[in-house]
Amino acid sequence: MNVKRGSTTFLKVIIFLAGIAVLALCIWLPGITVRDARIHPDTAYFLIPFLVCAYGFCIAFTVALYQAYKLLTYIEKNNAFSELSLKSLKIIKKCAFTVIFLISLAIVSLRVLAKVTGSDDAAGPTSLCLMGILATSILAAIVDALQKPLKNAPDIKSINE
Repeated sequence: MNVKRGSTTFLKVIIFLAGIAVLALCIWLPGITVRDARIHPDTAYFLIPFLVCAYGFCIAFTVALYQAYKLLTYIEKNNAFSELSLKSLKIIKKCAFTVIFLISLAIVSLRVLAKVTGSDDAAGPTSLCLMGILATSILAAIVDALQKPLKNAPDIKSINE
């Protein structure tokens, strides 16, 4: 019992630190945007889609972190196989798909910006975005794999009783 509590506490601390990092990004982002708009005033209007994607990503990621925190709390209270856990996993999966959509939107915006400005340097950020989509897709697949046993848990519990 003590080992399980220690590992969930460790994961809760990691979730909290990730939340602080997202908060720092949200605070830091407007300053970067203003600085970039001053340097490149002719393409400043392209920063709006990036800001929308970035803040949408931060919101979805924060919601997923909160749901993961709640899921760890359910595990600590021996409620891992409950409807509440299933609901948290569903929300995490929806957040993952939202993040994938927003990253895809950012890729499109980046490609349009590269075409308009005539620059060829969009390959690096595009590849980073694609890696983010891959990582988020893996997370969504893991959450989906965790959901399936939770959906069947009440049936198995009633059979065993």
